[in-house]
Amino acid sequence: MDLLCCESTETECRAYADQALLGDDRVLQNLLKTEERYAPSSSYFECVQRDISPLMRKIVAEWMLEVCEEQKCQEEVFPLSMNYVDRFLSICPIRKSQLQLLGTACLLLASKLREPSPLSAEVLVFYTDNSITLDDLWRWEQLVVSKLKWELSAVTPGDFLLHILRRLPVDPRALDFLMVRRHAQTFIALSAREYKFSMYTPSMIAAASVAAALHGLDWTGKSGYGLAGLLDELTRITAIEQDYLQGCLEQIEEMVAQARGSGHQVATAGSASAPQRPLGDQNTSQEKILEHEKAGTPTDVRDVHF
Repeated sequence: MDLLCCESTETECRAYADQALLGDDRVLQNLLKTEERYAPSSSYFECVQRDISPLMRKIVAEWMLEVCEEQKCQEEVFPLSMNYVDRFLSICPIRKSQLQLLGTACLLLASKLREPSPLSAEVLVFYTDNSITLDDLWRWEQLVVSKLKWELSAVTPGDFLLHILRRLPVDPRALDFLMVRRHAQTFIALSAREYKFSMYTPSMIAAASVAAALHGLDWTGKSGYGLAGLLDELTRITAIEQDYLQGCLEQIEEMVAQARGSGHQVATAGSASAPQRPLGDQNTSQEKILEHEKAGTPTDVRDVHF
């Protein structure tokens, strides 16, 4: 039985990572074999959807991320909810006025699976500025689970993080593992907003996010491994072809570099303004991305605070 730790009386308790499971290669191999079962189509905007665009998806995804931050959700909730969104859009065409409703239903479902205290339907309706009703949300919740055939326990990039970190030749005494994990979780959350990352598997996004975090914290330079050596290690751990891993890493660094150049900021949990607005007309196109504080490398960024 896992030991429990509490940060304070105001937060829920979470189990420590089970070292027996993390050290068992069979667990990692099962995750690698299972992840494709929950993969969305990477071409649904070309083949299925006619009324919505990748930009509309990104706007709703940013709204969903802000809701997760405001409600201090577990870091797994947002990527899981976006997995539901993409899988639903892969098989069911919708109108643009229904996209936020879909995102809200997926947030509700993901929080029920990954949160000790799930988001309430009433709170989610409030965050849409009451542009949807409770009946709408409950109907769409049923629609989503039926279209996904109740396959809700999807594998997400966060499921691979600790497995990968444990197998890297990184001395925990020489590097802040918690900071590496937080940075990698930030990159995972940011990549979930972007449709172009749907072409990559969760394990690939996780491995590339770890590489971006370690490279950004200059572990590659201090350890003497270099970026090429790190990618070799990640290929050994995940069996992902290095060309694909390199491509995903470059996409992450490009995404962060664009955010750095834009000067925009994503709302954090302590933000004064709640993301309470309807998105049905898709007119709110301003990006809300992480602010970079004295970024020494493209991947040296402030964390998303869940």
